Amino acid sequence: MIEQFEESIYRLIVETSTNLPGDVRRAIRAAREAEDRATRAGLSLSTIASNITMAECNVSPICQDTGMPTFYLHVPVGANQIVMKEKIRSAIARATKDGKLRTNSVDSLTGANSGDNLGPGTPVIHFEQWERDDIEVRLILKGGGCENKNIQYSLPCELEGLGKAGRDLDGIRKCILHAVYQAQGQGCSAGFIGVGIGGDRTTGYELAKQQLFRRVDDVNPVPELRRLEEYIMEAANQLGIGTMGFGGNVTLLGCKIGAINRLPASFFVSVAYNCWAFRRQGVLLDGGSGEIKEWLYPRGDEVPMDEAPAAEAAQPADAEPRREIRLKTPLTEEQVRSLRVGDIVILDGEIHTGRDALHKYLVDHDSPVDLNGGVIYHCGPVMLKDEKGEWHVKAAGPTTSAREEPYQADIIRKFGVRAVIGKGGMGRKTLEALKECGAVYLNAVGGAAQYYAECIKRVNGVHFLEFGIPEAMWHLEAEGFAAIVTMDAHGNSLHADVERDSLAKLEQFKEPVFK
Repeated sequence: MIEQFEESIYRLIVETSTNLPGDVRRAIRAAREAEDRATRAGLSLSTIASNITMAECNVSPICQDTGMPTFYLHVPVGANQIVMKEKIRSAIARATKDGKLRTNSVDSLTGANSGDNLGPGTPVIHFEQWERDDIEVRLILKGGGCENKNIQYSLPCELEGLGKAGRDLDGIRKCILHAVYQAQGQGCSAGFIGVGIGGDRTTGYELAKQQLFRRVDDVNPVPELRRLEEYIMEAANQLGIGTMGFGGNVTLLGCKIGAINRLPASFFVSVAYNCWAFRRQGVLLDGGSGEIKEWLYPRGDEVPMDEAPAAEAAQPADAEPRREIRLKTPLTEEQVRSLRVGDIVILDGEIHTGRDALHKYLVDHDSPVDLNGGVIYHCGPVMLKDEKGEWHVKAAGPTTSAREEPYQADIIRKFGVRAVIGKGGMGRKTLEALKECGAVYLNAVGGAAQYYAECIKRVNGVHFLEFGIPEAMWHLEAEGFAAIVTMDAHGNSLHADVERDSLAKLEQFKEPVFK
């Protein structure tokens, strides 16, 4: 059983990372039907659909952030969990070496990347016995961008836009709506949420994450929770946040809620947010051979993405003409100041990746390359080296830019950077630097790792590999790299506009609904 068990786990990892399950695909197809194809949200959903198909065909990660691998196993009484854990770890290391997982396990004190996704606490493995001979394994790959938008509330509390949330079903309702609002586009909306009511701080979050293993189309057996799930799906999609936080009709693709007992003194509402790249799958294994007997969720190839109907591509009559501008790096101030929020920019030429470690470094040190007129891409790619020693990009979507807010303005001023690419937008400090220096923020489609990897034609070089592959500064030759101007050199920010408008809409849900 043991050797086949490891192979089955490896297959599960690859399937989860590269092939979005059928129930999630159906939810995304429904979202495409609900959006005008010509809008920013519609264009983003089309890119997402293409990326899903590309990942399946390439057998490569849907999103470059393959997250914290988290396993839940049901095993027969007496099964050797120690050996199973060893085999799971071996399968994780193999999948990482093969480029199906990004090297994501980092020492919390030193920042050193283990390089194989193994280390204290990585991967996360939960065992539970059951009185059956088969083995059930479920896996979720939840990336850091959406993990950072998880949130926990302690009732009673005051919530922005919604007022007091009490210790009742209506207070829970307010917490869940606020959780969707606060995520904005930073968690790669449109997304899914799992909600845990009750427990303590630890078990509440655990319950919330477990809700994400429910089928998107299932029905909650608890009448009160079923009613609340239906309400949240309707209300959250009236907030106007939309795909990538660009505005639109679809903000939430799924909501699943569970409840457990709590202490009288504590009333927690825990929300686990998951991006559109909802990577979870499961298998039922033969208890004797370890072979896969059944996949627990519909396989992705059962629901092709290219068949989804969509609205006409013509722009609405009252919409301003959409501009597409093709630019070659390095960029000039004149080129950048001619751009406006809403423009689609198509980049050719060299761009440089940079995440947390690099931004921290550049504040106090010189850059190893000339960044004057350059483009910094907030991206931690999946990279593989071939037999000739040459690097190739396997997945390269944007990471959440908000983490770089403490550094970005200083780096723009110091090095003359003209464009920053990322997702979710940045804050006022960066916006002021864009206006002062003549630079723009370009929002790429979060999670579209295969779509953007296709735009990278060559790896020109790399610096700071000691930071780990995701945090290194990769110099990439791009061709046809498309992103939307969401913060321009004139003080305009689409992200600020959507957040303000969605707050106004959130306030409409202040009055009690469940009594």
